[in-house]
Amino acid sequence: MYNTSFFKKILLIATVVLLYSCDKDFNAIGDNLIGDDHFGLEPEKYDVVAYDQEISPIQSNGLINNALGIYDDKVFGARTASFATQVSLESYAPSIGSDPQVVSVQLTIPYFSHAVSTDATTGDTTYKLDSIYGKPEDKFIKLSVFESGVQMRSSYFDNGSQFPQLYYTNQNADFDKFKIETAGDKRLNNNNNVKAENDEFYFNPTELKDETTDAKTGVKTTTRVAPQMRLNLDKTFFQTKILNASASVLSASDVFQQYFKGLYFKVEKSGSSAGNMALMDFSKGKITIKYTAKTDITTDAETVREDRTVVINLTGATASLLDDVKNPIYQNALTDQNKTDGDESLYLKGGQGSLAVIELNAFGSKLAEIRNNKWLVNEANLVFHIDTDKMAGVYESKRVYLYDLTNNTPILDYLTDGTGSGAALGKVVYSGIINIDATSKRGTTYKIRLTDHIRNIIKSTTAVNVKLGLVVSGDINTVATNKLKLKNTVITDAPRASVLSPLGTILFGGKSTVPDNKRLKLEVYYTKPN
Repeated sequence: MYNTSFFKKILLIATVVLLYSCDKDFNAIGDNLIGDDHFGLEPEKYDVVAYDQEISPIQSNGLINNALGIYDDKVFGARTASFATQVSLESYAPSIGSDPQVVSVQLTIPYFSHAVSTDATTGDTTYKLDSIYGKPEDKFIKLSVFESGVQMRSSYFDNGSQFPQLYYTNQNADFDKFKIETAGDKRLNNNNNVKAENDEFYFNPTELKDETTDAKTGVKTTTRVAPQMRLNLDKTFFQTKILNASASVLSASDVFQQYFKGLYFKVEKSGSSAGNMALMDFSKGKITIKYTAKTDITTDAETVREDRTVVINLTGATASLLDDVKNPIYQNALTDQNKTDGDESLYLKGGQGSLAVIELNAFGSKLAEIRNNKWLVNEANLVFHIDTDKMAGVYESKRVYLYDLTNNTPILDYLTDGTGSGAALGKVVYSGIINIDATSKRGTTYKIRLTDHIRNIIKSTTAVNVKLGLVVSGDINTVATNKLKLKNTVITDAPRASVLSPLGTILFGGKSTVPDNKRLKLEVYYTKPN
């Protein structure tokens, strides 16, 4: 009898707890009740106001990758990317030796590439370069490497306060003005017998082979190297600048960077060639100075010389320097925004480009109704349709990034998505990944999940229905923002992930004149209690 009564009490308590839990879940307005699958339910669709916003000159120092070259896609216009970087000795206070004589000076920077095939007989590997933009037949650019005359600093003082030193995309003229020219050809890559190293430079996908010969045995060894930039630099300059320098300027990083301020890579058109552009990790670049010096050992004939090497790394402060000539249609789109009804076309472009401002005002006007009716959000998405006619023949950005523009922070769905890794594979639920048509092999849409963002607005009466920003993304894992040089009433910063990308895309906006099947709308799937 005791046990029966006990179990009845336990059953009663469990029933009360269950009913309380169900009631609690039911009243957590906006929360997920049946999961993220909407089981064929039709979504509620809300109009969206979206319009273009220019990203004026923007902070470009400290990027993980930098563009170099020329890319003219005829839609957004032509952009020319130059670059400046500090340099550092691989080892400070090097022992240069007696009577150093330079043999060769070579600058190397690896390209992003992947192997396509390897010849079974020769062992030669065929590579394809990644992150190269432009037509193969228009591959040439004029590339000039100079000693930089700009002292790049990480910070500066103003009225006793210390501030970070920022460099901006529109400062190419500043670096060009203060470049230090050498005698003769004036640039450091002055091997005019090989135009592919300067006046007709191109991003060469060919595998490289380095041969070395053992001094004692005479045995030759071949080392295969993946594609990379290789420039032979002025030997006289480095003989004077490094090998003949006083020991004090080679002793530590601070004095060395004042002595040798860095390199400036200047890009110009090469004849009638439209040019190509590449994304590169300059921090992996280096200058290798090979020379001979006298040893302390003497023979009856003469002093013995030995081979030595000094390595200079391309590390330190950097600046991506962009010159744009905008297509008139693109320029008009940026200057004639319709902030009331939205724009028909949304122009997203990386670098010194543009973004889309998105306002969910129609959804915001229904918040009271949603809360009063206790609708529960299963899923919410924004689907952006690519204007395939305008983007014909143009490289498309593989990802877009939606963020809280009001506060310059990621939205909740981005923060809660732990899927995948890497720039291409991360955040696959939040997404923004381009959808490709199986037949045309061209992009059709980008879909962004903002379920948690919408739930949060519904649940919390203090949550603000903020403006959202949409940009192209060069790295989905980068959420930091960079400062605009000239701030405006809409944006003061823009995502660094956008500055990293040289690409763009054109999307249909939410204006009523856009065909309904292409028009941007907020789609929300609800569970509506009876």
